[in-house]
Amino acid sequence: MSNLDQRIKGIYAITPNQPIDINQIEKIITRHKITILQYRHKTNDENTKLDEAQQLRQLCSVHNTLFIVNDDINLAQKINADGVHLGKEDSPTKQARKQLGNRAIIGVSCYANINLAKQAQDQGASYVAFGALFPSNTKPKAPLCPLELITEAKQKLNVPIVGIGGVNFSNQQQAFDAGCDAVAMINALFDS
Repeated sequence: MSNLDQRIKGIYAITPNQPIDINQIEKIITRHKITILQYRHKTNDENTKLDEAQQLRQLCSVHNTLFIVNDDINLAQKINADGVHLGKEDSPTKQARKQLGNRAIIGVSCYANINLAKQAQDQGASYVAFGALFPSNTKPKAPLCPLELITEAKQKLNVPIVGIGGVNFSNQQQAFDAGCDAVAMINALFDS
């Protein structure tokens, strides 16, 4: 585990799928002591993505926050992000590791599947994400991942676990108690 991997804990903020508001994001980082920020803007405008990612990268380095890019290994490489987060449909972990190097953080969505998580760990993932832990407005049709599965995964895996999906300030402790090292939040941070 690299030094960066050991910083996967606490609140993991994910930007909403819209143009970024850098001032709002800075306030959120400082107010909630955000340890990790993931840039997730599903736009096809490569210049916008590059510009936004560079602004966020700069902001994160000022606040000593890890900066992760969602789905886009090339963008992560271009702006020297701390890492990338991959979903089921994205490039395999091995390819990301090869392209970004050994120091990069590579997170993998494992939904509610411990076997997928083990596979990701074996392929060099830095952390695995399980969810949705609670009903979520971002992905309302996402199947729920029982908290007992997190507890079981904690016993079987050696990489940090990130809980995602419907996590907010009133239920985050349940996720941590179940075994999550970090909890990902979008709406709880950006809708307030």
